[in-house]
Amino acid sequence: MNQLLVRAADGDEQAFAGVYDALADRVMGLVCRVVRDKAQAEEVTQDVMVEVWRTADRFHPARGAARNWVLTLAHRRAVDRVRSVSANRARELRAAVREQERSFDTVAEEVEVREEQRVVFRCLALLSRELRLPLVLAYYEGLTYAEVAEALSTPEGTIKSRMRQGLQRLHDCLEAGS
Repeated sequence: MNQLLVRAADGDEQAFAGVYDALADRVMGLVCRVVRDKAQAEEVTQDVMVEVWRTADRFHPARGAARNWVLTLAHRRAVDRVRSVSANRARELRAAVREQERSFDTVAEEVEVREEQRVVFRCLALLSRELRLPLVLAYYEGLTYAEVAEALSTPEGTIKSRMRQGLQRLHDCLEAGS
């Protein structure tokens, strides 16, 4: 795969076709898990593969595998799309809120949600790095057990155990906080 991407960087369309055939489905799967919308995932996947073609010369085999480089591009682009969509929704929500008078219940609910988020973040911060990081990658980044294990270069069984232990400690902390 590394050699195909290096050849694609030199303008070899057949090599890029090989990269595309090998990785497009994995890119789509990763992007779909992050953006959670098939139409947007298809757009992002197309953008990523075009970016791979255009920027293949930035890939350096000495720094890592081609597959990881492409999936990193895909993940970053997917997260950017989620942030963009979230920002648009937030802007629309702020505009809608400005147009109508806010009721007390809406304010109270927002305060409650922010307080819950603050408590969760506080409890996460109390976890050790080895328990916190797999939870953050899985729940905030949308990675599967296998992807978390790969990202952390740790056996999948160990990741599952750490996540169970981390979730239990998080649960205990949240129960103590309420």
